[in-house]
Amino acid sequence: MQCQGPTVNFTPFITGSVSAQKPFEGYYDTPVFDMRDLSGALDNDGNDIADGAPDNPGDILFYQPTRTGQKDNYNLSLGFSATWSTPMDKKLQDQCKQAASANIAMMQQLTANKRLDFEIARLKNCGNLIKEGIRFHPKSPYYAICADVIVENVTHIKQHHHTIPSPSVSESRVSESAADLGAPLTTLPGSSFPVR
Repeated sequence: MQCQGPTVNFTPFITGSVSAQKPFEGYYDTPVFDMRDLSGALDNDGNDIADGAPDNPGDILFYQPTRTGQKDNYNLSLGFSATWSTPMDKKLQDQCKQAASANIAMMQQLTANKRLDFEIARLKNCGNLIKEGIRFHPKSPYYAICADVIVENVTHIKQHHHTIPSPSVSESRVSESAADLGAPLTTLPGSSFPVR
């Protein structure tokens, strides 16, 4: 039996990531070309003036280091997520709990009945064995099984022996003399005793 109740779930998490580009190049050289235009045309006075085309096309004046922006990326995230759910039908939930409680009580009662049956069977068997004079030795590991069983009103006596001494001839106190019995008997004349 399973009853759906409100549940809350907490899920901690940790994630990480690393990204890198190989080969790593932090800077590269950018050529700076000679874009000077100082001659190629003449003004009214005959002086050289720019004609709109570089005087030395393709010539490199110098190289300028340019940052690439390339970098390794490291990411680490810590946190937890939580979800909570609850059943919408409260009455059904209560009935399910009552049914579960009744089921538990029934299982406990069945266990108690089995225990009672076991104890009564143990009492009966131990009692019968004790009446017959059968028991475990006190040093036996099973002696405790019947140790708490008491048998009363036993109708037989356990077989046993007695020693009865017999007197010897010299110890016999037989006397033939009336004087040994005590004072002499006297009777009164004319007296009689009723016979009963």
